[in-house]
Amino acid sequence: MPQQGRKRLKRDVIKLGETEVEVHEEGSGQPMLFLHGAGGFNPKEPHVPLLAKNRRVIAPSHPGFGKSALPDWVDNVDDIAHMYLDLMDQYGIAKADIIGCSMGGWITAEMLSKAPERFGKVVLVSPVGVKLGPVDKLDIPDIYTMSPPDVPKLLYHDPSLFPFDPSKLSDEELSVIMRNRESTALFVWEPYMHNPKLPHRLYRVKSPTLFIRGESDGLVSAQYVEGYAKLFKSSRIETIAKAAHVPHVEQPAAFAKLVNDFLG
Repeated sequence: MPQQGRKRLKRDVIKLGETEVEVHEEGSGQPMLFLHGAGGFNPKEPHVPLLAKNRRVIAPSHPGFGKSALPDWVDNVDDIAHMYLDLMDQYGIAKADIIGCSMGGWITAEMLSKAPERFGKVVLVSPVGVKLGPVDKLDIPDIYTMSPPDVPKLLYHDPSLFPFDPSKLSDEELSVIMRNRESTALFVWEPYMHNPKLPHRLYRVKSPTLFIRGESDGLVSAQYVEGYAKLFKSSRIETIAKAAHVPHVEQPAAFAKLVNDFLG
């Protein structure tokens, strides 16, 4: 059983109901959930220890990502939100701050709409999950119709700093990457990148909420983030320079300072 106050990092596989979910823990202090985006969770990325310096970071890999199982009945973001509320119960966490990145931001918003009393402060990093524009136009570019070399241009301020070289990866690492991509498609495809009901449920959220966006984000526009933030009672927006859709990866120090200052 997971324990409060764990100071060393650990990677466990726990059961939520009958579903095995991989969970990374690092640091000690007040618990903070970290929900990753479509690329999966990588504990080696430098923002992780920066966040864990003063907090107990609990970062599950979503169903179908990393080593987490993907049962047949889990096929939308709403399912994951329910599972993570169960995860909080299993860890004995009555209330926690939470960070959600991109698709993880969508899961976070779903969790907030269901159990707002269980969350303190909220950080949403380039989140998706709501429909704000005209019904005949996508709010988020369709990455599945693009040429693969074009997608990194939306994700990174400088894609050359994050080259993808399969020859330098193990078979296991490549398998995880492919599995992450397949699972992302399952969860975000229909309707594309949003739940049409979610905007009507977010009025329940009272948590102070920080939206973070990279200035060069080609997926989530500034206009989209501004509209998203207006759905929350208490929110503000910060933009990180020289970053795009993954500011926590591209500018980890600036990202961690914003988050740590906000969380206190």
